[in-house]
Amino acid sequence: MRYLMLIYGNEQAMLAAKPETATTMSTAYFAYTEAMKKAGVLLGGERLRPTTTATRVRVADGKTELVNGPYAETKEQLAGYYMIDAPDLDSALAWAARCPGAQTGSIEVRPIWEMQPAA
Repeated sequence: MRYLMLIYGNEQAMLAAKPETATTMSTAYFAYTEAMKKAGVLLGGERLRPTTTATRVRVADGKTELVNGPYAETKEQLAGYYMIDAPDLDSALAWAARCPGAQTGSIEVRPIWEMQPAA
């Protein structure tokens, strides 16, 4: 079953981190990603740019509205994600607990709702 692991962290703290701290975290993420590849569970994943680069799109009454930048004041922001194929939720939660971001932020695990075309 596919699961999306959403990695949340304190964006300001990450941006203000010392270079050696960032290098240590990057090294941990590379090792974690390689472990998932080796186990055959990794389907994809990416790091996201800061929320200041985000744009929200909404269409109301046929008009498109764009809002730039962060649109929610929260302590933690979405920093990246992994899509994995795990046999069950317990296995997905175990992979989330191993994610380096779990030590500084939180990992939200969501099962993918598989869509089927209408018959």
